Amino acid sequence: MMTGTLYVIGVGPGDPELLTLKAARILRDIPCICVPKGRQEGSSLALSIVEKTIDIKDKEIIEAHFPMRKTRGQRTEHREQNTATSTHPSPCKGEGKGGGNSLYSDNCELDTKWNETVEIVLSMLTRGIDMAFITIGDPAIYSTFFYLYDRLLELNPDLNIEIIPGVSSINAAASRAGISLGLADEKIAVIPATYADNLKEILEGFDTIVLMKVHRVFDKILKTLEEMNLLNNSIYISRAGMKDERIFKDLRDMKEEDLNYFSMVIIRK
Repeated sequence: MMTGTLYVIGVGPGDPELLTLKAARILRDIPCICVPKGRQEGSSLALSIVEKTIDIKDKEIIEAHFPMRKTRGQRTEHREQNTATSTHPSPCKGEGKGGGNSLYSDNCELDTKWNETVEIVLSMLTRGIDMAFITIGDPAIYSTFFYLYDRLLELNPDLNIEIIPGVSSINAAASRAGISLGLADEKIAVIPATYADNLKEILEGFDTIVLMKVHRVFDKILKTLEEMNLLNNSIYISRAGMKDERIFKDLRDMKEEDLNYFSMVIIRK
């Protein structure tokens, strides 16, 4: 029996009118949608975008819970684990391993959640059912899906997986702020803000710097921008394209309540 096709669909940053025509067509035709969620009890922003454009009442909705934690090196670690022979079990298996290491525990929980989703997706595809995995923005830019991608292909290299690009929050934020990200030979850097340990070096080396998810380290970013006289070159955008979008062209005007998970600072020299 032919396996189903898995469509990985970027649904854009929040504005349902930014859902592409191709994405909308596939979502209308598909019988099953896999929805990533950051919290088990929470709602899915990706699904809320789709619901404003597509009638989903007759579709099977599969929720995939992924705890929102730092995962630096997680994909690399997984690949390294799979180069070992099958006689060397994953370090997440068994009892009493890892001790009280919270990073170890977090990664094991993530492994468990991802593996659960892989099993569900493979089960549907093996039964010949086409399905979609929806993700905010564009699937190729910091998307949870690619942690699953390797595992799916390891288990079945012949799977038919089609990636449908979407409008990224980076493009949406720059458009809403009315700025260009790059011209001619200018260099652009896109950085997850919580990993920007060498922020000054990055700011010195690029013409445009996009700092994503700045809410947890905003004070540190603000201080660095002040020290480098770059505050006047910086714009803060929160929830670009959504109804509660906020844009600050002077970061000094911001208050703590203005910070948001879906936020970024664009520095344009």
